[in-house]
Amino acid sequence: MDRGMCGRTDSLEEKLIERKTVHNGKILTLNVDRVALPGGGVATREVVLHPGAAAVVALDDAGNVLLVEQYRYPAGATLLEIPAGKLDPGEDPLGCARRELGEEAGVTARDWERLGSFFTSPGFSSEVIHVFLASGLEPVRPGEALPDDDELLRVEHVPLADARDLISNGRIRDAKTVAGLLLAMDRGAFEAPRAAGRGGR
Repeated sequence: MDRGMCGRTDSLEEKLIERKTVHNGKILTLNVDRVALPGGGVATREVVLHPGAAAVVALDDAGNVLLVEQYRYPAGATLLEIPAGKLDPGEDPLGCARRELGEEAGVTARDWERLGSFFTSPGFSSEVIHVFLASGLEPVRPGEALPDDDELLRVEHVPLADARDLISNGRIRDAKTVAGLLLAMDRGAFEAPRAAGRGGR
């Protein structure tokens, strides 16, 4: 592509000129920034600042992935999701993932592997979600999850073989869940339980 196309310059970085905070809430902060554009000129950016989050693709010994079903008010729908939550101040992503797995699914995990991280909506939000694969699950409190007071959850054990179909048919519509499951598929996590069921280790 011609470097002159679309106003392209050596740098695409926008520089902050002025910031106005219009909302500072429990979960997020909304800023309205004036920025200098790399090719000249000024623009306004509405930016949602978010502390980041961690999410967990948790696999049980039977080859199921643990999903939580909950009503999401902004979406106006009940969604099927992997356990996840925002980082507390000073909390590392793995610590957050461990905490959320216990709170939402009522289990802890022996083995952890980082799958990756991604921006959820980089056009307006700073949120980054860190995704982990967890296995060797054990109950924190048998039969009891520990969600926050305002979280009403149902935990489902979904066969891994069905996960791709749930994405394709629109049953799973939550972005972090789609991304997390696809990252786990790419890592080959879904093949191990089925191999074990055919006489593997």
